[in-house]
Amino acid sequence: MPRNRIPPRRPLLVPKFANLSPVVAAVAASVAALLGAVVAAAGETSPAARGPLGSGKPVVLAFGGDVHFERILETKLAAKPSRVLAPIAPVLKRADIAVVNLETAVTTRGTPQPKQYVFRAPPTAFAALRGGGVDVASMANNHGLDYGEVGLRDSLAAAERYRFPVIGIGRDGKRAYAPYRTTVRGQRIAILGATQVLDDHLIGAWTAGPDKPGLASAKDVPRLLQEVRRARRTADTVVVFLHWGRERERCPTTDQRMLARQLVAAGADVVVGGHAHRLLGAGRMGRALVSYGLGNFVWYSASELSVQTGVLLVTVTGRRIDDYGWVPARIVDGVPRPLTGSERPRALASWRSLRGCTGLRP
Repeated sequence: MPRNRIPPRRPLLVPKFANLSPVVAAVAASVAALLGAVVAAAGETSPAARGPLGSGKPVVLAFGGDVHFERILETKLAAKPSRVLAPIAPVLKRADIAVVNLETAVTTRGTPQPKQYVFRAPPTAFAALRGGGVDVASMANNHGLDYGEVGLRDSLAAAERYRFPVIGIGRDGKRAYAPYRTTVRGQRIAILGATQVLDDHLIGAWTAGPDKPGLASAKDVPRLLQEVRRARRTADTVVVFLHWGRERERCPTTDQRMLARQLVAAGADVVVGGHAHRLLGAGRMGRALVSYGLGNFVWYSASELSVQTGVLLVTVTGRRIDDYGWVPARIVDGVPRPLTGSERPRALASWRSLRGCTGLRP
């Protein structure tokens, strides 16, 4: 959606040049062009100039957890990519922007990295996400480079082929840390992705840098905060989607809580993420919204905790969190299905109870 700009006013000045000498007229025209450019740029007002509510119109954001296409999901993906997420698609499509964590390399090549679990999926993974109502995927996680640099380049090429936005990954550090930007009803939204979870022996190899492909690392806290501040200058709403926490832990770690505070102080309005393969609590931190764990989403889950999932819906008007809520679901045959009947209120109560150990407010 194009941004609204104040029209340049150069045409109003042109008639005054008619009786000037050619040299003076040329100088005057140059000055007028410069003034017009300044006026046009004034249309790109900073959030401070626009005010904390931006355009004043609400935007709905949806967040889902971890996604891959292993085992039973590989079969579903091969059969009909656009229908893999069909059960949960109506929920995601209620939002203006839906974001998930794509926890796999998207490649058919490359060399498996020296780690316990490695995941990969064919390029049709992006068709499945789009068909399910997903708009953006973060690939900043501990599986984004499971098949090395070849797999990374293939992932980016596939995303480009499907015109599917990915964040937290790139051909160099600048592009890995760059936010996805879009404008919805006049609100300028910026969404960054980064990972706090990387295998110790792979941190150096997997972290993006100058002329070095890789992931946006949340272990480099100063760099991540710098990028949040940069996004804050030209966005009405700033979202950070993280891979963070400790597997199967019910409560956020000290590192998570500290990073959340730092990100909010730097200007993030919404901080969400996952990694624990189970749900964690969500709530308000000052004016911002934080969710410490979105759980699995499209996953070969088996245990009771790992199949509990859902979609976090957040309504924002610029920097203001108007409302947020949880649409509980359960993973069945790898795919989330919204809960109905008596299961739904029980799941909602369980999700709300997770806030108790987070230090967040309702």
